[in-house]
Amino acid sequence: MYAGGHSEELIGQCITDRKLRDRIVLATKFSFSAAPGGPNANAGNPNLCGNGRKNIYRALEGSLRRLKTDYIDLYWMHVWDSVTPVEELLQSLGDLVREGKIRYFALSDLPAWYATKAATLAQVYHVPGPIALQMEYSLVERSIEQEHVSAARDCGLSIVPWSPLAGGFLSGKYERGNGDRIADGEGRLNGANPFGDSKFTDRNWDILDVLRAVAGEINKLVAQVALAWLLAQPGVGSVLIGATKTKQLADNIASLAIQFTSEQLQKLTEASAPVPVGVYPIFMKQTQILKNAVFNGTDVQSWQ
Repeated sequence: MYAGGHSEELIGQCITDRKLRDRIVLATKFSFSAAPGGPNANAGNPNLCGNGRKNIYRALEGSLRRLKTDYIDLYWMHVWDSVTPVEELLQSLGDLVREGKIRYFALSDLPAWYATKAATLAQVYHVPGPIALQMEYSLVERSIEQEHVSAARDCGLSIVPWSPLAGGFLSGKYERGNGDRIADGEGRLNGANPFGDSKFTDRNWDILDVLRAVAGEINKLVAQVALAWLLAQPGVGSVLIGATKTKQLADNIASLAIQFTSEQLQKLTEASAPVPVGVYPIFMKQTQILKNAVFNGTDVQSWQ
């Protein structure tokens, strides 16, 4: 859907011109339509959008043509459509693996239960299953830790965060304005973006203050430290980065070399800790008491 498919054409031409196909891992997505009018132009037409078998094959054929290749290394379901049964999704993508049109597939922007069901069914029936989860994940967006991280680790799925810098908020380019949702600075969050002004909250500004302090301690860029924190999280296999300049790309890649002290990592983790909702406070309390029982001899029944 990106630029109506033109982004795939540019990448495909670059790969062909430089003979890079066997030196890269090529990934693309399906779910939305690439038709003129935007990603929702064909909403309601299951032949042209969503995760049904017909649209998956249609989307893949178009991507293969634009990318000038006969197979995709990693094919992503872009978003859960809330309609397609997981059994149909597994069969469709498994068939594409067996046909050699894709090597692996993975899942993005979906409930943890759906990903877990897909991985479990694939394991039980010994058929190709998903290898990764792609979700929004950053110092200011850690809600996936409530379900998705544990599900991914238990099912053997790598976690691939998108928007690791929260649309640029964690690059340090913005400053507090005169209100909670007013910010000074030029960047994506002050233009067209999927987040609106949702990143400009008191909580997020406080997290950014701690991030800047840690970056100052180790003499690294704020964005580099934000990416390094993500890379240090359990289960994270790779991070989706975006750059408009080659220097930004080099700066982002340099985050791989950052090593935190335990104190620095703790500062960032505690400052950005999400508030547990629903039944999670009960789990957390019970788990802590049970840990105390194991290590300190605490009465296990005290949690009641």
